[in-house]
Amino acid sequence: MSYPSLFAPLDLGFTTLKNRVLMGSMHTGLEEYPDGAERLAAFYAERARHGVALIVSGGIAPDLTGVGMEGGAMLNDASQIPHHRTITEAVHQEGGKIALQILHTGRYSYQPHLVAPSALQAPINRFVPHELSHEEILQLIDNFARCAQLAREAGYDGVEVMGSEGYLINEFLTLRTNQRSDQWGGDYRNRMRFA
Repeated sequence: MSYPSLFAPLDLGFTTLKNRVLMGSMHTGLEEYPDGAERLAAFYAERARHGVALIVSGGIAPDLTGVGMEGGAMLNDASQIPHHRTITEAVHQEGGKIALQILHTGRYSYQPHLVAPSALQAPINRFVPHELSHEEILQLIDNFARCAQLAREAGYDGVEVMGSEGYLINEFLTLRTNQRSDQWGGDYRNRMRFA
C-alpha cells in the first residue's frame, strides 16, 4: 500500500501540520504525578522529535466531577497553566503540535463526586452518579469551554473533546444511560443537545 501524502504538510485552516502523522490520545499515568509535567514533556517531545506532527494528550477533566479517579488530572484554573505550558513548550521546541483532550468520565469516574445524565450506576463502578440538574448541565458546558480557553492559554494548538466509549457525552447520547424526560433527554435531538 502506498500513502503518498503521509509526509506532506496538512493545512487545518487554523494551523498547518508538517505531515499527517498523529499520536492519538493515550493516558500514560504521568498526568497525576507530582513531576508528571516534566516527564510528560520529555515523553511527548521525543515523539515530536522523531516526526509526529500532532500529539493528542491523555484525557484531562474540565472539572472535579469529571476526573477518572480522586486526584485525577484536570484543567479548570489558571494556576494549572504553568504545568501544561511545560508540556506544550517542549513539543513546540521539537517542531510538533499538541492538542489537549478534554475528557469528562461521567459515570465511569471512580470517585464519589461523579455525575451523569441519569443516576444509573455503571457495572464497572461501585459509586452511583449524581443525576445532573439543568443548572448543573449548563455549568458543565461552561466548564468545558473554560477548559478549552485555559488550554489555549497554556499553548495547546487545539482541543479534542472525548465523546465516545461510554464517557459523559456518550452517556447523554445513549438512551440506555440517559433516561431523562426534560430537554436533555428523550428523543435523539434532545439527547444530542449536550454534545
